[in-house]
Amino acid sequence: MDSLLYDLPALTIRRISVSEMDNNVYLLTAKASGEQVLIDAADDFPAIQQLLQDAAGDTSATPRLALIATTHQHWDHVRALKELVEATEATTAAGTDDAEALPVPVDRPLGHGDTVAVDGFELAAVHLRGHTPGSIAFVYEDPEGPAHIFSGDSLFPGGVGNTQKDPGRFNQLLDDVTQRLFGTYPDSAVVHPGHGKPTTLGAERPHLEEWRARGW
Repeated sequence: MDSLLYDLPALTIRRISVSEMDNNVYLLTAKASGEQVLIDAADDFPAIQQLLQDAAGDTSATPRLALIATTHQHWDHVRALKELVEATEATTAAGTDDAEALPVPVDRPLGHGDTVAVDGFELAAVHLRGHTPGSIAFVYEDPEGPAHIFSGDSLFPGGVGNTQKDPGRFNQLLDDVTQRLFGTYPDSAVVHPGHGKPTTLGAERPHLEEWRARGW
């Protein structure tokens, strides 16, 4: 499967699916500088190495993995993280409240509204509490097109992430998703979840009250 999802003016977005849990690994490559951000080193280090090789042709510069960003602490999203850090010496970033649970030290603990940047683009950190305490969505705002939201396991087509039937966690997550994603970004924004296929905020927005009523 071709890993190229989007060829944007300033960068490319590639995705592969790894493991028996269909985890998405995303790679953003700045065309001008070659600097890259990988989101969720979930599993299958050889497949991630191949993804990095595939993206080498997306830039005229020398590609360099500058940052590995983790959406949340759950084991299925971090199984290749240690190996990838050791191989590339890339900087790591994750939500402050999940950082201690990761298998590597986190160089950039992130809170709501923080940004991470490489040469060529930056990502905004949106803290979405509920699936885990420190879950972060990473948002790239394309100046020439829709925003791209890498939502981890906090937002999927058809609902928010698993909160283990805890009403407090569910309401917190839905409140954060409603205010910090749907209340901030337009319907055109593309949502790239931690598992499965992408969606848009416009496709999901009509269902927010339905999700709240059903409680999951």
